[in-house]
Amino acid sequence: MSKNREIKEQVVADIVEKIKNAESITLVSYSGLTVDQVTSLRAQCREKDVHYCVLKNRLVKLALSEVGIEGADDLLNGPNAFVFSNKDAVSGPKVISEFIEKNKLQSLKITGGVFEGKVADEKTMQMLAKMPGRDELLAMLVGCLQSPISGLVATLDQIAEKKEAA
Repeated sequence: MSKNREIKEQVVADIVEKIKNAESITLVSYSGLTVDQVTSLRAQCREKDVHYCVLKNRLVKLALSEVGIEGADDLLNGPNAFVFSNKDAVSGPKVISEFIEKNKLQSLKITGGVFEGKVADEKTMQMLAKMPGRDELLAMLVGCLQSPISGLVATLDQIAEKKEAA
């Protein structure tokens, strides 16, 4: 077996591992970005614990088929970057979407992705980007759980004050 083939097989194995660990994968068309913009985007991805990388489409196709995900052939055309969200499914699309809005970029575009083991179109990934993240959802849940308890405490406090006054 040639050395080049061994290297490519190792790269495919690494991609398979990334796919298995990812909650979602966002495909991004990045042609036309400057080096400074890509550097800034990578830094924002690192801050949110999201992995941004440029991979060969053909190798990603092989890795996806190895994992059992089919139907991504239409998305894997041209220069693509891949954003792997390992902690929650919305962090990757959210980082990309916020970066596009903040910098008013025409050259960066979400083209699709993989979510829950299936190929997702651009609209699905945009919807994911608009959803609150895991931390925000947990904060909302805590607020919902805390609200009735604080109401009960306030009511009991008022009853105790009335009894003391009487």
